[in-house]
Order: sequence, then structure tokens, then C-alpha cells
Amino acid sequence: MIVIRLARGGAKKRPFYSLVVADSRCRRDGRFVERIGFYNPVASGAEEGLRVAMDRLSYWTGVGAQLSPTAARLVKQYAAKVAA
Repeated sequence: MIVIRLARGGAKKRPFYSLVVADSRCRRDGRFVERIGFYNPVASGAEEGLRVAMDRLSYWTGVGAQLSPTAARLVKQYAAKVAA
């Protein structure tokens, strides 16, 4: 099964997450098919905290990929920000 989830990167105490399309059997930070965005929870000031390629997201969900609960929450948050 194909899943859209977060893969952790960054340094200790400075998390940075990539929004990736991966096989559900692969490890969290392991092999993935495509990187479709990022989430930076410690972004401050003018830094961009969240970006999602909505065209690629709609493609992958169209071919049957499932979003993890956290990824779904972030995508909903991003869509609301873009629409405003």
C-alpha cells in the first residue's frame, strides 16, 4: 500500500519533516517514491513552515495513496492557508 507520511530529518532538538510518498512497508526515514512537501515546526519569522505540492498530492491520492493522520491534518491546514 502507498502512504503519504512524514519523514523526520534535521538535527537533535531541531526537527524538520519531509512529506513523502512511500510504500507502507518501508521504514519511516527510509526509501520513498517522491517528496511532495515539507513541514518545519520550528520555523520563525518570515521562514516558510509548511509547503505541499497540491498537484502531486491530488495525483497520488487519485491513484490510491492514503494519508497518515498527521499528514492529513497538515494538508488541511495548508489548504486553508492557501485558500485565505
